[in-house]
Amino acid sequence: MSLSALPTLSEPLMIGWLYPKLMSTYGDRGNVTCLQRRCEWRGIPVRIQALDRDTDPSQFTQVDLIVGGGAQDRQQEIVMRDLQGAKAAALKGAIEVGVPGVFTCGAPQLLGHYYEPGLGQRIQGLGVLDLVTVHPGPDAPRCIGNLVLEVTAERLARELRLMLGDVPYLIGFENHGGRTKLGSVEPLARVVRGLGNNGEDQTEGAFHCNAIATYSHGPLLPKNPFLADWMIQTAIARRTGESCALNRLDDSLADRARSVMLQRLNVG
Repeated sequence: MSLSALPTLSEPLMIGWLYPKLMSTYGDRGNVTCLQRRCEWRGIPVRIQALDRDTDPSQFTQVDLIVGGGAQDRQQEIVMRDLQGAKAAALKGAIEVGVPGVFTCGAPQLLGHYYEPGLGQRIQGLGVLDLVTVHPGPDAPRCIGNLVLEVTAERLARELRLMLGDVPYLIGFENHGGRTKLGSVEPLARVVRGLGNNGEDQTEGAFHCNAIATYSHGPLLPKNPFLADWMIQTAIARRTGESCALNRLDDSLADRARSVMLQRLNVG
């Protein structure tokens, strides 16, 4: 596939930020900042739109990128009960037509069929992803620690290889009580270090259309800036109908940090 130069956008790329006041427990606003800055450094116009309880459902359909972060059980329940009806349909529609998104920590759970907290009633999800999450109870140990992942989602791995010449490891940090089991949805990655979806089957996250769901935060994109570039590139291609190549940025500091972490974890 040949890639064209970066096209000129008539309107800014719109980053839709899901429930920023309720779902930013683990610093995953860094994913929003990473996307914003990497656009600005390239001269790509960009705006951020909060998608929350006061948002009209039509705004869910106008975004080019979607970011969802983590929350405590109480906040997640509020979100999952608000994200119903027209809002749910709009978000599902955006994902299904290929709007790229990154959904970390608690966000993948609301995209699944349901989430069962350690205490309380089952909370129905959107059913976008064929997965379920169950918290084994307040006395169960949490899944906490550094993560190293090998991307196994076939199309994402292929497109990263086209961008970079290789498929690098993803690095991150997990801290979750729920255990996620996948149905027919494709896993995002294989766990190299860490526990992943459930600590049993070595799967981590899920990949559907252009939506990345993962327990890896910390936040994810600044630690893996090539993944942010894949999202931006994909969003521009959707907007313009043209495949394009982003100019490379100086990621030497991020690359050094990644190397140190991989060495510390004896990977590679």
